[in-house]
Amino acid sequence: MTAYGTPSVVSGGAGELLALWAGIPVVGGLAGGLLAAGAGWVAGLPWAPVQGLFRWVNGLPDTYALGGGVALGLVAGLVIGAIGTAERVRVTVDGTRVRLRRGSTERETGRSETRVVFVDGKDLVLLDADDGELARQTSDLPADQLARAFREHGWPWAEADPHREAYRRWVPGLPGLPDGADALLRARQEALEAGRGDEARELRTELGRYGVVVRDEGKRQYWRLTRSARPSG
Repeated sequence: MTAYGTPSVVSGGAGELLALWAGIPVVGGLAGGLLAAGAGWVAGLPWAPVQGLFRWVNGLPDTYALGGGVALGLVAGLVIGAIGTAERVRVTVDGTRVRLRRGSTERETGRSETRVVFVDGKDLVLLDADDGELARQTSDLPADQLARAFREHGWPWAEADPHREAYRRWVPGLPGLPDGADALLRARQEALEAGRGDEARELRTELGRYGVVVRDEGKRQYWRLTRSARPSG
């Protein structure tokens, strides 16, 4: 019996939460304690940064220095755990829609809009009937769990990107792009190289309005056209 009536949820699970809220703080506390214990040695290295701070720590009583280092490491680990929890991806699938949630941001896509679903590297991708992207969500969720969730609810799952061979490496001035798309790809390349992820995502969405689908390999951009954007004839 299929689970069409019961939504399937794919998330990182308890193991990921345990690593975020226990593993990382413990590692942070150990690192802080080691840095405090070795403050005198670090302060004596001529190339070490913030030597004044390490000299100050080295001048504290051992109990205070070690305890403070462990405490600061734990706090740093907890902050990283909180950020990681906020960025966790949760995918909820039923027979009519999928909800992609990352932290407090959630988007929803209908089954009737979706022609195919697949995983591209670490990205979950949904395409529409025009071969444009309805959604591209990066996560560390296992591909087999995503495949099972979508298949159980009758979604058209593919084992790989059916348009992988259609992509071309972008270089400035490359012919074949719609008017205005090359300038957007130039701006997006700058955003990728500068690490401005939010801007790169916004420009990907803007390129989609031109019928240009973009995928990244590192900081290299590859592109293809949707059906409606391809030259006729």
